[in-house]
Amino acid sequence: MDTNEQTMPTKYDPSAIEKGRYDFWLKGKYFEAGGDQTKQPYSVVIPPPNVTGRLHLGHAWDTTLQDIVTRMKRMQGYDVLWLPGMDHAGIATQAKVEAKLREQGTSRYDLGREKFLEETWKWKEEYADFIRSQWAKMGLGLDYSRERFTLDEGLNKAVREVFVKLYKKGLIYRGEYIINWDPATKTALSDIEVIYKDVQGAFYHLRYPLADGSGSIEIATTRPETMLGDTAVAVHPEDERYKHLIGKTVILPITNREIPIVGDDYVDMEFGSGAVKITPAHDPNDFELGNRHNLERILVMNEDGTMNEKALQYNGMDRFECRKKLVKDLQESGVLFKIEDHMHSVGHSERSGAVVEPYLSTQWFVKMQPLADAAVDLQSKEEKVHFVPDRFEKTYLHWMENIRDWCISRQLWWGHRIPAWYHKETKEVYVGLEAPEDSENWEQDSDVLDTWFSSALWPFSTMGWPDENAEDFKRYYSTDVLVTGYDIIFFWVSRMIFQGLEFTGERPFKDVLIHGLIRDEQGRKMSKSLGNGVDPMDVIDKYGADSLRYFLATGSSPGQDLRFSYEKVESTWNFANKIWNASRFALMNMDGMTYDELDLSGEKSVADKWILTRLNETIEDVTQLADRYEFGEVGRHLYNFIWDDVCDWYIEMAKLPLYGEDEAAKKTTRSVLAYVLDQTMRLLHPFMPFLTEEIWQHLPHEGESITISSWPVPVPEHTDKEAAADMKLLVELIRSVRNIRSEVNTPMSKQVELYIKTSTEDIAGRLEKNRSYVERFTNPSTLKIGTDITAADKAMTAVVTGAEVILPLEGLINIDEEIARLQKEFDKLTKEVERVQKKLGNEGFIKKAPEHVIEEERGKEKDYTAKREAVRQRIAELKG
Repeated sequence: MDTNEQTMPTKYDPSAIEKGRYDFWLKGKYFEAGGDQTKQPYSVVIPPPNVTGRLHLGHAWDTTLQDIVTRMKRMQGYDVLWLPGMDHAGIATQAKVEAKLREQGTSRYDLGREKFLEETWKWKEEYADFIRSQWAKMGLGLDYSRERFTLDEGLNKAVREVFVKLYKKGLIYRGEYIINWDPATKTALSDIEVIYKDVQGAFYHLRYPLADGSGSIEIATTRPETMLGDTAVAVHPEDERYKHLIGKTVILPITNREIPIVGDDYVDMEFGSGAVKITPAHDPNDFELGNRHNLERILVMNEDGTMNEKALQYNGMDRFECRKKLVKDLQESGVLFKIEDHMHSVGHSERSGAVVEPYLSTQWFVKMQPLADAAVDLQSKEEKVHFVPDRFEKTYLHWMENIRDWCISRQLWWGHRIPAWYHKETKEVYVGLEAPEDSENWEQDSDVLDTWFSSALWPFSTMGWPDENAEDFKRYYSTDVLVTGYDIIFFWVSRMIFQGLEFTGERPFKDVLIHGLIRDEQGRKMSKSLGNGVDPMDVIDKYGADSLRYFLATGSSPGQDLRFSYEKVESTWNFANKIWNASRFALMNMDGMTYDELDLSGEKSVADKWILTRLNETIEDVTQLADRYEFGEVGRHLYNFIWDDVCDWYIEMAKLPLYGEDEAAKKTTRSVLAYVLDQTMRLLHPFMPFLTEEIWQHLPHEGESITISSWPVPVPEHTDKEAAADMKLLVELIRSVRNIRSEVNTPMSKQVELYIKTSTEDIAGRLEKNRSYVERFTNPSTLKIGTDITAADKAMTAVVTGAEVILPLEGLINIDEEIARLQKEFDKLTKEVERVQKKLGNEGFIKKAPEHVIEEERGKEKDYTAKREAVRQRIAELKG
C-alpha cells in the first residue's frame, strides 16, 4: 500500500475510529498463528474467563497486558499465538443456572441431568457471545481459530487421561475424609475455596456425667449441635487431673449413649478444661484422633445442613435452629452451665457465602506431596518458572511446601464427570478412559471434577495434548508468559505448574507476570455490595478502548494494585487527543508525500537531528522496559517523548522550514516528521491499537496494517550527540526566558532585550548557529550572544548549562525579590549537588550501575556545580 487519504477528521472521536477496525484486523487474519513457520514461535494462553457473566475491569487489565506483549512480539517478527478460551466454572455456572430455573418455578431435579446440562450449555453459548463481543471492543489480538473451552471434547479427553494416569500411579485415591462442605450448593470445596471471616460466636461449657456416677467431666465447644455425634471424650495421657479417668465412660447428654474417655497427645492440657469432645464425622482433627482410637463415625447432619435421624428429636431442623433449641434444652437440664462470648474465625464458601461445615464424606483426592515436591524442586533449576515481580515466588513456594491433599470431586452436574464406575453387585471400582465393556452392569460416579482440575491443564490441553505429536503442542508448548492476578497463584498458577511438569516434563510457561487487583479511588476492593464496580464497556463508550487500555497498562508497577479513576482515564484521553492533533497537523503539511518519497539524506536542522536522536533513545528504552514488563515506565517514556519532545518542541520548530521558502529543507523536515510519527505510532501501537492504526493508515506507509509492521529498532547513524546537546541548551534557554517573562507578566508578544553570556566561545558559536530558533521562540528586540557580556543591575537572570541568560527589565523588577528568587534557585541546586554526590559516594551504586549511568551522574554533578556557582556570583553582584 502506497499512501492513504492524507486528511483526518478535525475531532478525535474514539468511537468513530474504533468502528469496524477490529473486523478489518480479523479479515486480514493478522492474529492467526502459524502462517510463517520460519519465524520463532511465541505463545500465550489467555486465563479463561468464567462463562458466568460479563468481563470486569480485572479482565480488561489482564487481557490488555497480554495484548501489549503479543502485539509487540508479533511486530518483532515472532510467530505469535495468543490462544483464547473460557472456563466452564462448575459451581459458579451451575448456581447461576439453578437460580434462573428457580425464577421459572422449576429445579435441576425436575429437569433431570440431561435436560439440565442442555440448559447450562445454552447459558454458556449466550455468555460466550457476550465475552467475545467484549474482547472485540477491547481490540484483543486473539487467534479465534484456536479458541477452546474447558469442557470441550478435546479437554475432556485430556482430563480423563490425567485422571487415569494419576490414579494408576497411586496419586488419585478415594476415601472417607472430613472435607469442607457447602450446604447451600451441596458440594465439597477444596481448602482454597473457603474464605475465613471473624464471626462473633460463643464457647458453650458442658458437663458430661461419668457413667459410674462419680462426678462429671467438663468440655467446651463452639458447635454444640455436633455433640449429638460425639463418640468419645479425649484427655492428655499425662494430665494429672484426668489420667485416672482414661478407660472409663461418660453418658452423652440428650442421647444417653455411653462413650469412652481416651488418652491422646493431641489434647492441649493448657487449653480450656484440658478435656475435649470428639466428633469424628464433623471435625478434621477429631477424624484423625478417631482413626487412632478406632472410634465410630456418626454423621448427624444432611447434605443441606439440616439435622438427620441420628440427631433424634432435632431431626429435620436447620443446623443453626438445632443449635438454639439444643442449647436451651441443655441449659434446662443443667448440662450447659456457662456461655462465654468468643470471636472466632469461621469458614465461608467462596461461591455461595454459606458457613462451611466440616463434614464426613467419601470423595476423590489428589495425593499432593510427590507432585508438589517436583514443582518446588524445579524452582532451584535453570528452567524454573520466573515470577515477575520475583517476591511472588516465595508466596508460591510457601503454599507448595505446606500443601494438603486436594479434594477434586464435586457434587455437581456441570463439569467433567469422574471417569470411575462402580459394579452394581460387587461394588468393585473401575477407573478408565472409557466405560467398562459390560457397561450395563456398571454405574458411573455421578460427581464431576473440581473446575481447577481441568483449568490446571490449560497450557497444554489447549494445544492438542494428550496427542504429543499435535502440531500446536510441538510448536507452541511450553508457553512464554502467563499474565494473572496474585489472587489466583494458589488456585491456578501452582496447579498448572505441577500438572505441566508431571505430564509434559516441562514448565508450562517461562514467566508469570503478576498484577494486583483493581480498586476504587479510595483503595477499596470493587464489589457488588459496595456498588463501586465499574463496567469496562461503559468506560470504552465514554473514552474509547485506547484510553482505558493505556491507563490500565501504565497505571501501576508489576504486582501492585491499581486504583481506578475516571479522571485518570480522561487525562489519557487528553494524551490521545494531543497525538491526534499533532498527527493531523503533520498530515496537513505532508503535501501528498508518499512512502517512496521519504528522504532522510538531506541536510538536517539541529531539531531534525535531535528528534531522531531522541527517537533512538526512546526506542531503546521502551523495548528494554517492555521486555521486563515495566509498562508503567514504558508509558512514562512514551508520554514524555510524544508530549514534550515531538508535540511541544519538534513540531513547533518544524514550522520554521515548513512555512519557509527553502524547498529542500521543507522536504527533509516533512520526511523526518513522517518517519518519526510512523516509528512513534509503532511504539505506541500495542497500547493504543485503534488510534495508532488510524493515524498510520493516513501517514505515508507501506504494508496493509500497523499490526504486522516491524517493531522500531534504533538506527545508529541517526544518533547525533552534539545536536542533542545543542538542542538541550536551546530548550533550557527558551524555557528560562519564558519563565522570566511570566514572572514579571511580560507576554511573548512584547519584545524584550536578551543577552546571553556564555562560558566559552564554543557555546557562543553553537548558539549563534541556531540563532533563528532563539529569535523565533523568545521574541527579542535585541539579541546578543558572547562571552564578554555583563549583566545590568536591573535585570532578571537565569543560569543554564554553560551560559547565563540576562533580560534587562528596567522598572519591572524588584532587586530584593530577584535576590530572594535566586537564593531559592541556589538552594535547589545545592540539594541537587548533594544528592548526586551522595549517589556517587555510594559504593553499591558505583559497583552495580552501568558505566554510562555513572558517567551521566558525573556530568550532572559538574553541570549543577557550575550553575550553582553562576547563581552565587549573580547574587553577589546584585547585593553589590
